[in-house]
Amino acid sequence: MSAPTQEVASAAPPPSDKKPATLNLKVTASPSLVPILARNNISVLFSTYDAGKVIILRSAGERLNVHFVGFGRTMGLAGDLTRLAVGTSHSILELYNFPGIVSELPRGDSEPTPDACFVLRHSHVTGNIDIHEMAWGGDELWFVNSRFSCLCTRDRAHSFIPRWRPPFIKGLSPDDRCHLNGLAMSGARPAYVTAIAASDEPEGWRADRVTGGIVMEVASGEIVARGLSMPHSPRLYREELFVLDSGTGSLGKIDRRSGRRDAIAAFSGFTRGLDIYNDLAFVGLSQVRDKPFGGLPLTERLREEERFCGMQVLDLATGRVEAFLKFESGVQEIFAVHVIPGARFTTILEADDPLLASAIALPPDALAQLRG
Repeated sequence: MSAPTQEVASAAPPPSDKKPATLNLKVTASPSLVPILARNNISVLFSTYDAGKVIILRSAGERLNVHFVGFGRTMGLAGDLTRLAVGTSHSILELYNFPGIVSELPRGDSEPTPDACFVLRHSHVTGNIDIHEMAWGGDELWFVNSRFSCLCTRDRAHSFIPRWRPPFIKGLSPDDRCHLNGLAMSGARPAYVTAIAASDEPEGWRADRVTGGIVMEVASGEIVARGLSMPHSPRLYREELFVLDSGTGSLGKIDRRSGRRDAIAAFSGFTRGLDIYNDLAFVGLSQVRDKPFGGLPLTERLREEERFCGMQVLDLATGRVEAFLKFESGVQEIFAVHVIPGARFTTILEADDPLLASAIALPPDALAQLRG
């Protein structure tokens, strides 16, 4: 890419409990990315299951800082400045912002003081359900259970509580029949989902992955759009329904009455993971290989060397890509993209960080009883 870049060198282990030799990672970004983060007072989180990380993009003065936190196979992300849920290979981890520990955090000389620090508080074991997108509806966490083709919530005693499934899925079975994957909320309730095909056969979506993609309305169970190519990440924003048509590497809007999809922009990779904030669309990109993704419109539009893994930022008002971040090595797939508003320099404690021993949070009435 000919645009000027900033380079950020980092290192992180590949996904393994044994933590083998470190893997050198190289990140480049457009100079416009840091001003976007700073001006909007945000950090941006990615999840990547191939590298087993949550990646945090944050501004440190005029420089971009990229921080990696190990969680194993990470998929869905959901949260705000108060709480964060992370979906992993068999669990949902729930973290809360704990500003009281910020003063104890080690940091480099050029790093600002973190303005948000998320600390692990709960782990809910779901088992291997191939968890995909998640979203908070009030105090209830909704998540896409791709393996069982349903939307779920949690309770203390069970792996998951099935709450909704597409009408064409006639029962529960752990065989990923339609590859249900994306979730759009309207207020506290699920509103729309995406699936790669309207199939009720075990892994039946694979045979129709190029043009069988659908968007469904949860309340009615109706299919509102058909003919998409591996759609992901539906989002309601300013009363409009956006969706990533991943197989074409694009972002579009869905007319919910006619089902028509209007393309807004094409990107430089397999589009998966989307958050929209202040009219900016933060679009995750994966560096798909010709196998097993051969035959997708994306691989016909762009050669493999033209595609990259990272993120592009689209201004919805102008239709222009305003910034990008590119993983030159170490990360090939992005799953979720999530904006944390109100914090330019977010951090997350690792699950084995010794500081967890002193990260004791109390409710206000208990704090009032502490003796000085």
